[in-house]
Amino acid sequence: MSDPSPITSLHQTRQRRDRLATMLITAGGVGVLLAVVAIAVFLLVEVLPLFWPDGASFPLEALWSSPDVSGEPEYRWLPHRLDDAAMPQASLAPLLWGTLEAAAWALVVAIPLALGAAAHSSLYMSPGLRARLKPTLELMEAMPSVVLGFIAGLALGPWVERHLAQSLSIVVVLPAAVVLLALGYRWLPDRLKAALTLRWAALWLIPCLLLLVWLAMSVAPMWEGWWFDGDLRLWVEESWGLDVQARNALIVGLAMGFAVIPGIYALAEDALSDVPRELAEGAQAMGATRWQTLTRVMLPVALPGVFSAIMIGAGRAVGETMIVLMASGNSALMTASPLDGLRSLASSIAIELPEAAPGGSHYRLLLLAALALFAFTFLVNTLAEVVRVRLKRRFTRRKGDA
Repeated sequence: MSDPSPITSLHQTRQRRDRLATMLITAGGVGVLLAVVAIAVFLLVEVLPLFWPDGASFPLEALWSSPDVSGEPEYRWLPHRLDDAAMPQASLAPLLWGTLEAAAWALVVAIPLALGAAAHSSLYMSPGLRARLKPTLELMEAMPSVVLGFIAGLALGPWVERHLAQSLSIVVVLPAAVVLLALGYRWLPDRLKAALTLRWAALWLIPCLLLLVWLAMSVAPMWEGWWFDGDLRLWVEESWGLDVQARNALIVGLAMGFAVIPGIYALAEDALSDVPRELAEGAQAMGATRWQTLTRVMLPVALPGVFSAIMIGAGRAVGETMIVLMASGNSALMTASPLDGLRSLASSIAIELPEAAPGGSHYRLLLLAALALFAFTFLVNTLAEVVRVRLKRRFTRRKGDA
């Protein structure tokens, strides 16, 4: 009869390793939760003295007020003048507006491109090309945001300011031409359509897009001379009263959109790829086109994951610092014009916190801005998770009823 002691000893050793790994994982999770709670408590403790009823208190209504200091009410963020100003001029309203405006323009750029790329790679792209391109797109998320901010602030912004007509021509011509290409693809000869298969569209579309960009830039001087006397920027300033700045909300949205695209793409692509292939194949076997399969079968099933991807991208856009800092002009303005500059909560904290005296009103106002950012991102991520769980339960219930 064999001795079971070596087997028993090996089993006990594995159990000890499993318990140790479990304890380490649990300690890491609890540590993350404690760190989040500690950050929230620290911010609350530092911000609360700002509103204590004593001589150093800061009036709460001043955070949203627009004092009449120059003949008309105007929101101002001038925390360095808290000590010598008769009326506090440190409203958080322009910072909140700039934060939401930058995030909104970033999502306008990121959502169509990211979801389109996710749908294409999960349904149309060949497996070999997808295996090469998907990791490359996901690696874009590791690109430092300071690099995108540098390119946007020092290269893209000044170029758009000098070539406003060409930039507008690209924005208008490129989407319209892509739609026309998609409609014309149906009328191509079968031999040419077989050569330009959608499974490899990510490769043969790139030269077409570059050609369209060159065409849009070539025709821009002609229509600018016909309709705007050769100077679109001057016409905008004289007709609409808009000052076209090199660093504005559109530049911020474009650069931040490219920073947000990889995250939204990766999560949305995983959600679409997790849809059982039997559903898509069954829909196509019943006569549905790929577009109908995508919109009526795959998207409803993957909607929880897609929604979470969008909300996480929104949280990333709200908390972005370096791109806004380098490409926005840092002007605390509350205007609806996308050609004006802006200033966000995160960029204000990054600029002013090293100069704020600890314990002063300016210091506590910046921590209040940090608390607002913390609360907003926490609520956005919580909302994304709640909606994702509810949508998943609803789909599971419908699937069970069927």
